Amino acid sequence: MKKITFLGAGSTVFAKNVLGDCMTVDALQDFEFALFDINEERLNDSEMMLNNLKKGMNSTVTVRSYQDRKEALRGAKYVINAIQVGGYDPATITDFEVPKNYNLRQTIADTLGIGGIFRNLRTIPVMQAFARDIKEVCPDAWFLNYTNPMAVLTNIMLQEGIKTVGLCHSVQVCASDLLESLELPTDHIQSKIAGINHMAWLLEITRDGEDLYPEIKKRAKAKQQSTHSDMVRFELMDKFGYYVTESSEHNAEYHPYFIKSQYPELIEQYNIPLDEYPRRCVNQIEEWQHMRDDIVNDQNLTHERTNEYGSYIIEAMETNKPYKIGGNVLNTGGLISNLPKNAVVEVPCLVDASGINPTYIGDLPEQLAALNRTNINTQLLTIEAALTQKKEKIYQAAMLDPHTAAELSISDIISLCDDLIEAHGDWLPTYS
Repeated sequence: MKKITFLGAGSTVFAKNVLGDCMTVDALQDFEFALFDINEERLNDSEMMLNNLKKGMNSTVTVRSYQDRKEALRGAKYVINAIQVGGYDPATITDFEVPKNYNLRQTIADTLGIGGIFRNLRTIPVMQAFARDIKEVCPDAWFLNYTNPMAVLTNIMLQEGIKTVGLCHSVQVCASDLLESLELPTDHIQSKIAGINHMAWLLEITRDGEDLYPEIKKRAKAKQQSTHSDMVRFELMDKFGYYVTESSEHNAEYHPYFIKSQYPELIEQYNIPLDEYPRRCVNQIEEWQHMRDDIVNDQNLTHERTNEYGSYIIEAMETNKPYKIGGNVLNTGGLISNLPKNAVVEVPCLVDASGINPTYIGDLPEQLAALNRTNINTQLLTIEAALTQKKEKIYQAAMLDPHTAAELSISDIISLCDDLIEAHGDWLPTYS
C-alpha cells in the first residue's frame, strides 16, 4: 500500500485540510495516511477526526497513527511536514519576551528576525533527524515542507539529499486578495510571482492582457489615507514598485523601516500588530478547547478541497496530469539570476510524474533582488551556524538581520543572542 506520512499530525485542523484534500482525490483512495506526533493526545484526536472524515466522505484510504516515527516513515512515498519545535510555551514566548528586554519588538517571528533565527536553530536538528530516518526507510520519498522558517528548513533538507519542496499559503491567494481588497474583479487574471518565501513579488498582473498595476497603485495610494490591515505592503509597493506576497504584519519585521523604537508613531501609522503571533497562539489554544468536540467527534464530518498545494502535488505526481504551484526550491542554475545560487527561492514550478520542475525567472528588478538579499544573508548565516554549531555565526546572522541591526548595537545583539541561547536551554544543541 502506498503511504503518505504526516509529521506533526497533532495539528488537527491543518491535518484535516491537507489530508482531507487528499481524500477528495480518486487517485489517492488506496493510500495509507500514516500519522505521527510527539503529543499522543493530539495524535489520537487527529486519527479519530480523520476516520470520521473518511466515513463522512466515503473515502477508502487507511488512517493509522504511529508511536514510532521511523515506522510511520517506513516505505512512505510522500512526507508532509507541519511540526513546530518547542510550541508556543516555552519556545515562542521566549522568542518574543527575551528581545523585549532590549526594546526589540516583533510581530510574527516565524521567518526572519531574531525570533526566526532561533526558531530555525531549534528546528534544524529535528529536521536533520527526519532526514536520517528518510534516507534509511523511504529514500525516494518527496518531502512537502509546510514548517517555518520555510527557506532555511527547506534548504537544510535539500542539503541532506532529500527530495524537498517548501509550500506556503500566501502565493496562491496573493493576486486575488489584493484585487478584492481594492474592489477590483478577479476573473480572467494572469499573474507571475517570484522571489523568496514570504517576500516573493507580484511581478506581473494582467486581465485579458491589460496591465492592472497602474489601477492597483492608484487605488492603493488612495486607500492609504485611511487605516487598514495592509498598509506596510502598500507602502512597499509605492516605494519599490511591486506588491509582496506575504502579509503586512510579516513584512513589517523583514525590513528596517517600520518597527522602530526611535519612531514609535510608525506602529500606529502603519497599523502594525506587535506581538501578533503570541496573540494568535493563545486564541488558537482557547478556540481548540471549544472546537475539539465538534471536529473530533463529529460522525458526519465532511470536507471541501482547499487551495493548499499538498494534495494537488501528490495527485499530479500520481496521475502525471501537470499542475502549476509556487514552490520553494534551491536556486539551482540561477533560476533567479541575481539571487545567490545557494539560497532557496520561491518560483513557479510545474509538477507531474517526473517531480517538481522549477521555471527560470531571470533577473528580478534590482531593488526587489536587493530586498531579498537582505533576508537571504541572515538565512545563509543561520544555516552555517546550525551546521558548524559556532556562536559567532549566530551573532553574524543576527547582525545581518535588517530589523535587529536597525535597532541594536553590535554588543547588544551579541548579548541578546547569548540570552536567547541560555533561555532556550535544551531546545538548542551546544554552541561553541
